Amino acid sequence: MTYDAVIIGAGLGGLECAYILAKHGMNVCVLEQGTQMGGCLQSFKRRGIHFDAGFHYVGGLDEGRPLNRLFDYFGLLDLPWQKMDEQCFDEVVIGHEHYRFAQGHEAWQAALAEQFPDQKNNLKKYDEAQANVGAHLFDALGSRTADDFYNNKAFTTPAYQVLAGTIGDERLRNVISGTSLKMELRPESLPFYVFAQINNSFIEGAYRLAGGGETLTNRMCENLRKMGVTLVTKAQVTQLEGEAGKISAALCSNGERYEGRIFISNAHPATTLSLVSEAVGLRKPYKKRIDRMENTYGMFTANIAIKPETLPYQNKNLYLYEEGADIWNISSPECPKGLLVSYGCTTPDQKYASSIDLLCPMQMEELSEWKDTQIGHRGSDYEAFKAAKTEQCLRIAEKQIPGLREATDRIYTSTPLTYRDYTGTRDGSAYGLRKDANNTLLTFLPPKTPVENLLLTGQNLNLHGILGVSMTSFVTCSALIGMEAATDGLKTK
Repeated sequence: MTYDAVIIGAGLGGLECAYILAKHGMNVCVLEQGTQMGGCLQSFKRRGIHFDAGFHYVGGLDEGRPLNRLFDYFGLLDLPWQKMDEQCFDEVVIGHEHYRFAQGHEAWQAALAEQFPDQKNNLKKYDEAQANVGAHLFDALGSRTADDFYNNKAFTTPAYQVLAGTIGDERLRNVISGTSLKMELRPESLPFYVFAQINNSFIEGAYRLAGGGETLTNRMCENLRKMGVTLVTKAQVTQLEGEAGKISAALCSNGERYEGRIFISNAHPATTLSLVSEAVGLRKPYKKRIDRMENTYGMFTANIAIKPETLPYQNKNLYLYEEGADIWNISSPECPKGLLVSYGCTTPDQKYASSIDLLCPMQMEELSEWKDTQIGHRGSDYEAFKAAKTEQCLRIAEKQIPGLREATDRIYTSTPLTYRDYTGTRDGSAYGLRKDANNTLLTFLPPKTPVENLLLTGQNLNLHGILGVSMTSFVTCSALIGMEAATDGLKTK
């Protein structure tokens, strides 16, 4: 059987591309190397407690906002979403000082202006700039071509340049940046588009999902099966065979061969190109350029199972920093200088915490001793390394969560190596390929490749995160069927 489209990788981007194309009458097959669909949305359970691998909260889910309209299209709005605290969905703690992020642009400005009254006008000016970037996403998707997406100077302007040029108080600049452990901050290169689009989305509706990423993945797969999409797990693609500039089939480690007219890869671009057989004739300079592109850092995570009814559930995230921390250069091998504390959500009316995740940036260089090992075979030194990192994280977190250590039942840890092995992400990167405002042509990848019928999708192309990946799925599909057709049924206005 020859499929209209074969999609490699069942991360959110791959599943969403399958949905868009199936909606337009295509016969689609999705190949996933692991036992679970979902990619970075994968979850796991230990002794009945649910943990997420990479999913914690989403932004832009309020009525009429970007993610709300995207999820309406994909049939995901009626899941058990829990709106986070409207007065403080994110709390930034620097030293002993606490700063709250409120939902809604006026409320966000007002909350920060309480502690920085002399910056009130600057906050308004800055917030207008990030809101304008947020609005651009649907302006682009409502256009006739994907090229319009890049017609915004925010792509070529470093985020810190905008921040420093608008906000006069250095402390406030750090506070505004303090929730950005959900991206890699680099003052010289992170585009304002990435910084503003992501931060703006959370101001426009921050939500957790009861059951986490698994709930979302299960619904997507249920919808896809109803549309006739073929979903295959344990199907690791080992080669994309073909000739004369076109791919004809995906060969899998299970011995199966899947023929298709179009191939879309949700895997890392460098990994994807390594699968293309020589007979296809992929240009070597292109392959080398993609292979040399830098990846963002990964995350160390301590997943904590909490004893029943010992700690109150907090409907917000905590971002914790030591006094004097350089928030724009936060990754450090010595100790966690920035820590995200996220509570697991099990029910919409949750009173007590069942799990808490502690996350801090981690460079792959810290793990060089074990980079050629596999899960379960890294030895006692690796376990001791993780235990020491966990203790550092706990010492920071318990200052803000009294009784955390006593309430802890068990702790499960992971590093970028874990992420790499389970999701196939290069270097265990948390946010995909590193974007550079000074070199957008080389770091923002288009979905088309030199192979005539091979396209890319996912977080490595444009934006990472749930919102960015969802938007990119339309950009990818528009390369096949046009933007107007791809967004048919999507409320872009």
